[in-house]
Amino acid sequence: MEPFTDPAEQYALFASDAGDSPCFSAWAAAVAEDQEVLAWLGTLPAIKQQPNLVFAAARWHGVPAPGPYDALRAALLGDEGTIRATILRRSTQTNEAGRMATLLPAIASLGLTAPISLLEVGASAGLCLYPDRWGYAWETDAGTVLLGEEPRLSCAVRAGNPPLPDRLPRVAWRGGLDLNPGDVTDEDAMAWLENLVWPEQDERRERLRQAIKIARAEPPHLVRGDLLTDLPELIEVAASHGPVVVFHSAVIAYLEPADRERFHDLMTGLVADGTCHWVSNEGKRVLPRVTETGPAVPEDHSTFVTGVDGRAVAWTHGHGSSMRWVAGG
Repeated sequence: MEPFTDPAEQYALFASDAGDSPCFSAWAAAVAEDQEVLAWLGTLPAIKQQPNLVFAAARWHGVPAPGPYDALRAALLGDEGTIRATILRRSTQTNEAGRMATLLPAIASLGLTAPISLLEVGASAGLCLYPDRWGYAWETDAGTVLLGEEPRLSCAVRAGNPPLPDRLPRVAWRGGLDLNPGDVTDEDAMAWLENLVWPEQDERRERLRQAIKIARAEPPHLVRGDLLTDLPELIEVAASHGPVVVFHSAVIAYLEPADRERFHDLMTGLVADGTCHWVSNEGKRVLPRVTETGPAVPEDHSTFVTGVDGRAVAWTHGHGSSMRWVAGG
C-alpha cells in the first residue's frame, strides 16, 4: 500500500498485491478503471483514499464482501455522507498478530540475553506486543520448528537460515506510541479492527480475536503521541526496565515521504547512540535506505522488508505467513 500515489495507480497496485483476497483484488482493479469512483475518491484527503480504509468503511455500512463490485460502486457513488464520515473518522490499525512470526527471528538476531523492553511505534491497540504469549511453527526445508504452546503462529521459511529462537522472549515491559491508540476493552474499536480483516480471511479473524483476548488480560502501556517527536521520551521510560527494542510494522507508509526520511534518520541516530535497537517491517518502497542494504527486490515481487538496526535481514509476507531470510545473502 502506497497512500500518497495517484488513486488509479494506488488501486491498481493494491489489486496486484491483494492476492489473499480475491474480492478486494477484484474491487481494486475495477476502481482503478472507474473514472466516476476515482473522482469520488479524489474528494477525500490523500491519506484517506487508501483501498483498505475505503473498502472497510463500505463493509461497515453493509456492502457485502465477498460480493459484486457493483454493490460497492453503488454505495460509494450514492453515499449521503455516512461512508465518508466513517472514512474520515476511522483509520486502518489492524496490527496483524501473525507478523510476530517474522518479527521474532529479527528480534532474536539481536542476541539480547536480558529481559527486553518492547516499544511498538504505531501500536494501535498493542496486539503485536505479546510475542511471549504465543507459540510458533516455522516450516523449513528441514521440517517444522516448533516453539511454545498453542495457539501457534505459522510461518513458511522460503529461503535462507533465519535465527529461529529456541525459547520465547522474556519481556520486562511492553508499550507503544500511536496518534490514536486503540483500547482493547472498547467493543466498538475492536469490532472495527475485525472489520478491517479482509473478507475471505477467517483464520486472520480468529487470530485477531485471540490477540484481543491476550491483550485484555494485561493491557499494554500505550501513549498518544507523534512518532517523530515523542518517541525518545517514551524510550527513556522503557529503558528503565531493560534493553529497548523499538519495532513497527506497516506503519511508516502512512507518513509523507519526507517524514519517512526523518524517521529513518531519527532511528539510525538512536541506534548509533546505543539508546535502543530498531526492528522495522515495511513495504519494500517505504524505507528505501533499509531495503537497499539487502538484495535487490524484483519490481514485480510484492514483499515487506524486515530490517534490524537499519539493515535488511528478511523479505516477509505482509501478514506474517512467510519469510525469506536474506541477511548475509
